[in-house]
Amino acid sequence: VQLQASGGGLVQVGACLRLSCAASGRTFRDYVVGWFRQAPGKEREFVAGISRGGGSTAYADSAIGRFTIYRDHAKNTVYLQMLGLSPEDTAVYYCAADGKLRNTRFESNEAAYWGQGTLVTVSS
Repeated sequence: VQLQASGGGLVQVGACLRLSCAASGRTFRDYVVGWFRQAPGKEREFVAGISRGGGSTAYADSAIGRFTIYRDHAKNTVYLQMLGLSPEDTAVYYCAADGKLRNTRFESNEAAYWGQGTLVTVSS
């Protein structure tokens, strides 16, 4: 499967963004999908994950209450809706997927497929 992440940009504090992870190739609904982010000088970290059917999700503590992950099987796309952005959210955001994952919360080394990343910059 090939993943294409998009939707990043430069926004001000408190703004909202919706990131998209569009898949091509094999059936995307067979994959657990997650969003990760990597800020300058920091390690890549898990942000959110969603099950194959979309009924189960997981979030990093920093994302709870502000971010929502969901998927549209008809469009082969997983979204990350982000509200109330702060400068601490500035990072390159990556989507990741793997057909063998069992949990919606997973480590970056567990995912075989990655999008190219989309930069989110939150300006104060």
